[in-house]
This record gives sequence, structure tokens and C-alpha cells, in this order.
Amino acid sequence: MADEQRYNERPINIRKGKAFIDGVEVMDSIKCEIKFTPDVWSGKLLGETTDSRRWIGATITGNITRRRSTPFCKEKVMAYIRSGKTPEMTIQGIINDENSDYYEKYGTDVVTCVGCVITGDIPLTSLDSKGQVIEDNVAFGAKNIV
Repeated sequence: MADEQRYNERPINIRKGKAFIDGVEVMDSIKCEIKFTPDVWSGKLLGETTDSRRWIGATITGNITRRRSTPFCKEKVMAYIRSGKTPEMTIQGIINDENSDYYEKYGTDVVTCVGCVITGDIPLTSLDSKGQVIEDNVAFGAKNIV
């Protein structure tokens, strides 16, 4: 049986990864997702019964969930308040599970997004009598993948 058709005996362990913002590893990161969603045109010609489809653009989004150990989000807010300029970042996700079939065949999986802008709520403070740790969910949109 061809390699592409055999059962994946060593799937990627998604704990084996890292997230970076502007080249600095997010050491308090507990989850990172980056998604590419195509804008799809759909239509048909006379006599056709099914649509043809074409990608005509895309949206790149993601989010990083982190246990707060730095004032990263607050610093982005304050920089915007001082300058009036939208803070842009470069965000990178790396999967590096050396024991996976994927790594054996393709090596480290790296996705680098540029022109990233925070798009969701930015929590500045959070208090709770239960005494849990603070987790920030930083949603972002990216201009491009390089």
C-alpha cells in the first residue's frame, strides 16, 4: 500500500509546538490556532446543473490563549492610546513533533502571519473570588501568510 494510503500510526501531538509574537516565544501560551478561510464565488453557466467554484480572496484569522504572566495586551492598548496607530504584529505557530509521521515526511510545520491585528476583546483586568488563574484569549486577523 502506498504511504499516502496507510494508516497514520504516529499522528501529530499538538502539545509539541510553540507560538511567537514578533519573534518572542509566548511562554505562557496554552493554545494557538491559525485559520485560512477562502472567499468563494459560486455560479453556473446555462445548461449546467451544478455550480463551479473559485477562490476570490481569503480571510486569515487566529487566536492565542495564554495564561497571563506579562502585560502584553495592556501594552498594545496603551501604545494605541498614545499614538492612535493600530498595533500590528507578526505571529508564528510551529508544530515540531519529531516522533510523528508528519515530521518524518515533511519536517517542522511553520506558519507565519504578518500584519496581525487584535480583533477581539482585550481584557485589562479580571477579578474572581474563586481564585482561578487569568487566561487571555487574543483573537487576531492577519494580512498575509509568508
